[in-house]
Amino acid sequence: MKKHGKRFKAALKSFNVSKEFNFKEAIATVKKNATAKFDESFDIAVRLGVDPRKADQLVRGTVSLPHGTGKTVRVLVMAKAPKDQEALAAGADYAGFQEYIEKLQSGWAEIDVIIATPDVMGEIGKLGRVLGPRGLMPNPKSGTVTFDVAKAVAEVKAGKIEYRVDKSGNIHASVGKCSFDENKLADNLHTFFSSILRAKPQTAKGKYVKSISFSSTMGPGVHVTEQSLTVAHE
Repeated sequence: MKKHGKRFKAALKSFNVSKEFNFKEAIATVKKNATAKFDESFDIAVRLGVDPRKADQLVRGTVSLPHGTGKTVRVLVMAKAPKDQEALAAGADYAGFQEYIEKLQSGWAEIDVIIATPDVMGEIGKLGRVLGPRGLMPNPKSGTVTFDVAKAVAEVKAGKIEYRVDKSGNIHASVGKCSFDENKLADNLHTFFSSILRAKPQTAKGKYVKSISFSSTMGPGVHVTEQSLTVAHE
């Protein structure tokens, strides 16, 4: 059984954990209880009324957060010359092809996102067992397979994130840092949530959004009313 520390237990006592809060109240509550010695991420979890086992109900997408995530994203671009140099000029941390195939095969993990040009995907596809479990496999749907590597690098560095529903029907994402002011967090949350709404599968039946909660990296979840976030978005 998981044991929680003193900070977590104190946070649980500071608000009604069974209550659904207005999204602005929820933001303030999460920020108040983010008392770790580092700048905690501000996370959102959305439980959806979909069946992820069905291909036509697999909710996934990308969204560019207006104020970024607050994280330094390490980007590798898998491309041959001259695209590798184009990627480095655009701000990629690493770029190349064969040498990085070998590094990835050996377990190299100092990256957060991989972007690739279409002409090298045949070779990268062979790394599925290595990249797949780490969520690093480039995908055209997420914009990480493209010849326009400069644009892709710029978008990722500026705060473009990818989301995907898990096996239990939940979507989790970090949408900023707890040090962000409330208005910036609100902007990022609205942008992210509106993307989730637009991604609703046509085959999904019943209530689409079942629950929403905000939390910090080390803090408890704060339940949020869908109406408050939807109305604010509109």
